[in-house]
Amino acid sequence: MKHTHKIIAALFAAAALAASPSCTKLKDTPYTSIVSNQLNVNSETIAALQGAAYSNWRFVMLDWDGLWRAQELSADQEVIPGRPNGWVDGGVYRRIHEHRWTADEGIVVNTWNRTFAGITNCNRLIYQIESGLIPLTTNKEAVLAELKVLRASYYYILCDIFGNVPIVTQFDLPAGFLPAQSTRKQVYEFVVKELTENIPLLSEKNDVTTYGKFNKWAGYTLLAKMYLNAEVYAGTPEWEKCIAACDAVINSSGGYRLEPDQKNVFRTQNQSSRELIFALPLDEDFTNNWNAFDLHMQSLSPENQKTYNLLSSPWGGMSAIPQFISSYDPADLRFQRNWIRGQQFSASGEQLVVELGAFKGKPLNYLNEVPSIASAESVHGYRLGKFEIAQGANVQLSNDFPVFRYADVLLMKAESLLRTGRENDAATIVTQVRTRAFPNDPQKATVTGAQLKGGSSYDYGRRDINRTTNEGGGDILYGRFLDELAWEFDQEGRRRQDMIRFGAFTRKSWLSHDATNDPNKIIFPLPRPELAKNQNLKQNPGY
Repeated sequence: MKHTHKIIAALFAAAALAASPSCTKLKDTPYTSIVSNQLNVNSETIAALQGAAYSNWRFVMLDWDGLWRAQELSADQEVIPGRPNGWVDGGVYRRIHEHRWTADEGIVVNTWNRTFAGITNCNRLIYQIESGLIPLTTNKEAVLAELKVLRASYYYILCDIFGNVPIVTQFDLPAGFLPAQSTRKQVYEFVVKELTENIPLLSEKNDVTTYGKFNKWAGYTLLAKMYLNAEVYAGTPEWEKCIAACDAVINSSGGYRLEPDQKNVFRTQNQSSRELIFALPLDEDFTNNWNAFDLHMQSLSPENQKTYNLLSSPWGGMSAIPQFISSYDPADLRFQRNWIRGQQFSASGEQLVVELGAFKGKPLNYLNEVPSIASAESVHGYRLGKFEIAQGANVQLSNDFPVFRYADVLLMKAESLLRTGRENDAATIVTQVRTRAFPNDPQKATVTGAQLKGGSSYDYGRRDINRTTNEGGGDILYGRFLDELAWEFDQEGRRRQDMIRFGAFTRKSWLSHDATNDPNKIIFPLPRPELAKNQNLKQNPGY
C-alpha cells in the first residue's frame, strides 16, 4: 500500500506541475494544451489528468494563508501571537483573531484564487473531454460526473467562505468575459443540484483506485455537509436530508468505520485508515513545495528540532487558545495525544531550554497560558500535535490530510437528530465516537441526550493581560454538542464553520477577541483585486 500511495501522490504532483504556469517552457505537450492524436488515454492518463484538478484542494486547504487559517485562526481554538522570533507580520494574525480582516488579506485573496483555479481546471478537463480533445470513450460519463462533483466541492468552499460568488461552468469563454455574481443561496442550490445529479454515476469502490478522489461515498459526505449547513447557506434547514445522506455512507459498501484509536487517522502512514473518506494525498518525496503541509513548523518552537530530528528548524508561532484547552476532560485521550505540552526534550532525552526571549536559558516547558495576541513567549501555549511528526521529518509532512472522515459522518447525523428532537439517538452516536477517547472509563465516554441539549463548557470571555470578561458558554443552544465537535475535530481546518452554525462565531469573546455581534462577519469580503477586475461583482455587506 505504501508503494501504491506514493504513486498516487506522484501522479497528483505531476499533474499539478503540468497545470502550473512554470510548465509553459516545457517542450513536452502539457495537459493544459492537449492534441487528441498525441494522447494515449488509459487509466493512468486519466488519473494524471484528474490530478491536475484534485491538487488544487491541497493548495486551497494547506498552503500559506489559505483555507485552513481562515477556518481556524478566526475561531476559538488556535492563535498566532507575537513571539520573540516574530510572527507579527504586519498585524495580519491579530486582524484575523479580532475579526478585523480586510479585502486584501492573504486568507481572502489566496482562498479565492486557489479555489477558482481548481474550478478552472475542472472546467478545462470537462471541456476537453466533451469536445473530444481528450478522446475518452470508456467510462466517459463517470469521469465527467467525478469532475463535476469535484468542481462542486470547490464551490462548497466558496459558498462557505464568501457566499456570493460567480458560478462559471464553461471553459471556452470569449475574451474579456466577466461572470455575473450569484447569491449564496444560488451557489448552495447549484452545488446540491450538481451533487444529486452526479453522485449516482460515481464509483462505489473504496480502494486504491478511488483513494484521494470522489467516489460515491465521498460525494454523499459532501452532500451531507451542504445539508448540514443549509440554514446558514440558504435560509432553510435540511436536517432530514442530511441524515439520509449520512445513512447512504453509513450503510454503504465502502467499509468505512471508526479507527479504534483516533491517532491512526493522523499517522504519517495513514493511507490505510478505514476512517478516511476523502483525503489529500501527501508525500514529502513528491509534494515538496515549501508550505505543502507544515503545521508542525508553524507551531513548534525552534528548539523542538532536536525533539524530532527535523531537517529544518521550526518557526514557533501557532498555539492553542488556553480557554479551549481548559474545556477538555484531562482524561480525554484527544487532549493527551493531540497537543504538545509540558517540558520538552530532545530525541535522546535531554531537557530543552528556551533560546529566545524573556525565558532564555529556562526550561522549554509549554504552559496553557497565552498573555495576549500581541505578545507571548516561547513557553506560552500548547502546540499542535494531532498529526504525527515523524523523526527526521522535512518542512513538509507526509501525513495524508483528512478532509472528510467517518467520524464526521456520524456526528453530522447526530447533530441532525439532536436538532430534530431525537436527542437520545444523537447521544448514542456521540457516545460511540467518544468511546475511543475514554477506553478505560466507559462512564466518561457516555453522554446523554439531556447533556447534548445543554450549553457549552467553554469558558468564553476576554482572557488576556489587558482585559478579562466572563461570558461562559451555557447560553449556546446545543453548546455541549459544539464542544464534542471541538474535541473531535481540532486542527482539521473547520472550526469557524461549526461555530457559525451554533451561533457562537460573532457572539462570543475569547483571548484577545471581543464579540462583534456583526452578522456580516460570517462570510469574508470578496478580494479587492477581483472587484477591480469585474464590475459585475458587488462586495459582501459590511465590507
